[in-house]
Amino acid sequence: MPMEISEQNSKVALLAQQKIGIVVSRYNDAITRKLSEAALSTLSHSGIPSQNILVVHVPGAWEIPFAVQRLVDDSNVVGVITLGAVIRGETTHDVHINRSVSTALMQLSIDHNKPIAFGLLTVNSLEQAIQRSGGNKGNKGEECAQAILECLSLGSRLDELKRNHGKTV
Repeated sequence: MPMEISEQNSKVALLAQQKIGIVVSRYNDAITRKLSEAALSTLSHSGIPSQNILVVHVPGAWEIPFAVQRLVDDSNVVGVITLGAVIRGETTHDVHINRSVSTALMQLSIDHNKPIAFGLLTVNSLEQAIQRSGGNKGNKGEECAQAILECLSLGSRLDELKRNHGKTV
C-alpha cells in the first residue's frame, strides 16, 4: 500500500525569526489591495503572527520576481505569496508579462526549494479581476495563503520523514 502524504487544513508553526513574504503589485491597486487583505486575513486566522509576515509592494507585476528573488535569498523567509493583476488590453503585453513572471517565479521556487504561491490574476477584463478578488469566483489572495501554508506544512512533513527514515521519500 503506498504512503500518502497530505497536509490540507494543517497548522504551520513558524520560529520567531521565520517569515512568510507577500509581494504585492501596486498596479491595479483596487484589485491587489483586496488580494493582499484576504491573504493577510487568512494567515492571521491560521495563527501566523503579524511579525512573521513581511509585505513588499512593487510597482507592477513585472517587478514581482525581483522582490521575490531578494526574499527567497533570505534564509529566514520560508515562503512567498505573490499577488498582482494583469488585465488584457489592446496589445499582447499581458501575454509576455504573464509568461515571463510565471516562469521566473517557478524557477525561483525550484532553485531555492521554497514555495512561492502564484497569485497573479491573468484576466481578460476588469470584471474578471473583480470576481477573483472577492467576487463570485472567490479571492486568489486567500487561496494563495492557504496554498503556502499547506506547502510549508507538507515540506516540514517530508523533511521529518527524511530524518526519520534516512532517505528521501
